[in-house]
Amino acid sequence: MSVTEEGSGPWVARLPELRYSQSLERGLAILCVFTAQRPVLGIADIADHLGMSRSTTHRYVVTLVALSYLEQTTSRKYRLGLRVTDLGMAALCSSQLYQQAHPYLVQLRRRTSHTVGLGVLDGTEVLYIDRVHGSRRAWNEIESNLHPGSRVPAYCTAIGKLLLANLPESQQRELITSSKLTKRTKHTLTSKKALREELETVRDAGIAASDQEFATGVVAIALPVRNEALEVIAAVSLEAITPPVSPQRLEEALGRHLRSTAEQISARLGSRSEDKLSVRE
Repeated sequence: MSVTEEGSGPWVARLPELRYSQSLERGLAILCVFTAQRPVLGIADIADHLGMSRSTTHRYVVTLVALSYLEQTTSRKYRLGLRVTDLGMAALCSSQLYQQAHPYLVQLRRRTSHTVGLGVLDGTEVLYIDRVHGSRRAWNEIESNLHPGSRVPAYCTAIGKLLLANLPESQQRELITSSKLTKRTKHTLTSKKALREELETVRDAGIAASDQEFATGVVAIALPVRNEALEVIAAVSLEAITPPVSPQRLEEALGRHLRSTAEQISARLGSRSEDKLSVRE
């Protein structure tokens, strides 16, 4: 994306000139430069990426810092501030998926005491729409700081593998090709051929598992959430620690509860009649 000194972004070319704020466009463009791959940037980095002068970039960045949308690091570079997190959380919490699913995720956590997650695929990553932390003491000791809005790699998580497995073949191939399969633990699959084979198994079985592939000691299973057209649009997961729990034991003991939750959320999204569904306190 390029935001020049003279012009504005290409996606707004047809907006009435008097209604369009170039200053707002530039400020938002600066925020969009920061990604998971580029969490910390200097003025020169931002200016070069957007095609703006460094003096103009600095003026906008100073304003964003004053408003808490950016914060300066000790190395005199910048990263996203807490106000951006607040906006992201507000957007997630107002989404239909979050609103329809959250009561059922809370219910599942109460039934199992394990951490429950709901995520969607965003490129090669899973974006958590919701996450309800487990109440088990042992789990809390190794709980990673994942929350609604967090992103995790798709290839090594149960939610991610479930969503990848349900993509059209061409799209799945493209995402796997563009993914870097970093070895996060000794259990992580780093072979793209092996990953494709596992995704075929997941698609046939309708359930995905992660056995300490994302984090040592953490296992998870995931099932699909479908919309009215029966398309897989999200996945819900149940996470536990090992030992003593393995993905197989987790599915045997609590898989029916996870399936019920996935079906209830899908029903709320219109995939089947929801007349008889209710959330018990």
